[in-house]
Amino acid sequence: MEQAISEHKSPFATEPIGRLIAKFAIPCVISLLVNSLYNIVDQIFIGWGVGYLGNGATNVVFPITIIALALSLMIGDGGAAYLSLKLGEGNIEQAKKGVGNAVTMVTVVSIVLLVVFLIWIDPILTLFGATDVLRPYALEYGTVIGIGLPFMMIPAALNSMIRADGSPKYAMFSMALGAVINTVFDPIFIFVFHMGVRGAAIATVMGQVATFLVSVFYLFRFKTFRFDTSALRLHWKTCKKVLSLGVSSFITQIAITIVMALSNNLLAKYGADSIYGSEIPLTAMGIVMKVNQILISILVGISTGAQPIIGFNYGSKNLTRVRKAFDIALVASEIVAVIAFLIFQFAPMRVVSLFGSEEGLYNEFAVMSFRIFLLLCPLTGFQTVAAIYLQAIGKPAKSALLSLSRQIIFFVPAAVILPVFMGVKGVLWTGPVADGLAFVLSLTLIVYERKQLKKVPLSE
Repeated sequence: MEQAISEHKSPFATEPIGRLIAKFAIPCVISLLVNSLYNIVDQIFIGWGVGYLGNGATNVVFPITIIALALSLMIGDGGAAYLSLKLGEGNIEQAKKGVGNAVTMVTVVSIVLLVVFLIWIDPILTLFGATDVLRPYALEYGTVIGIGLPFMMIPAALNSMIRADGSPKYAMFSMALGAVINTVFDPIFIFVFHMGVRGAAIATVMGQVATFLVSVFYLFRFKTFRFDTSALRLHWKTCKKVLSLGVSSFITQIAITIVMALSNNLLAKYGADSIYGSEIPLTAMGIVMKVNQILISILVGISTGAQPIIGFNYGSKNLTRVRKAFDIALVASEIVAVIAFLIFQFAPMRVVSLFGSEEGLYNEFAVMSFRIFLLLCPLTGFQTVAAIYLQAIGKPAKSALLSLSRQIIFFVPAAVILPVFMGVKGVLWTGPVADGLAFVLSLTLIVYERKQLKKVPLSE
């Protein structure tokens, strides 16, 4: 009876799917874009105010922020998926417990990561490809970014659950506020006070603090339940379930870190033996990665917008709406991915020019990086939607496998093998090789799961 009442009252069960996805996906896309734009804005201002060496330094530090984001999204997306499933089942108390446990976990993890990073910052930067030339800039930028890690991680996790609670616009506002503050103070600190990369990092942390305050404010204003501090007490079974549901998000993000660390080291190694040297490939590929992160943010935003709809209706056995939500999210994602492909292939120099006024070999390698590395980016849309779908229906192992496949299972071997025969260009060709193979696996898993849905009686 409780489940029936919950389903009747929820817009997830009654409103048109397309309208629901737009309602949740658009704010989610904007929120994730804003998160990606933190680093993009830093790079643009640093590129014009410091030069490409400053940008190279931010590229070295970038994997640190991805690790932090990976941990926060594992907890936050897991908490959001848990919240949606329990609301679909009508179990309000467990939904509250999942949110509270997620908040406690991300707080503890963020503090631990801050301490670890600041203690071992030098060897960590070396691991991520810092050269002797880039190291001073990377230390200056990275130290400030490290101090701000809790203010980045806690709101990132909270915003996933805020969206699942039915307040995507609030989550969007909190992220947008931080981005505006970062954008305003970046040029002031860099061009007026001449603080270089440290100024850019300070502006970033200021924006993150603002987002943190707004997100925490919402914690006691959840729509679906009345939050109280007792929910913060950790329960092993709840934590385990939250983490298992979010592990796909973790793998997706942490794999980016592994890819960047491996790519940075390979670019430095094989770039040194080419006409481009080490610093040009490192900087140019860093820009490609961050621009691609914008595309990924949009795709993940669309998929995440569909996640609570899929999760709720799967929990309440309304499988017709589950199928429709997946189909709409897939079509929207593919449209975006194809548009991005056309920009990367036919107007890459317009993108490169945003990050500073360089010429010659730098521009040549940057354009080549966009065209080769992102050659099969349209296939990324399908893989992203597939991974979030599997996460939403409570199939974390398959979702994790899918997320792991592109970045690790297929990418790493290709990255090790191809440069041996193709030099520094071989690093670029690992992108389309991994995208193509990951698409085949995604298609196989989704076809199987869609067949399984047909075997389950529909709820009317």
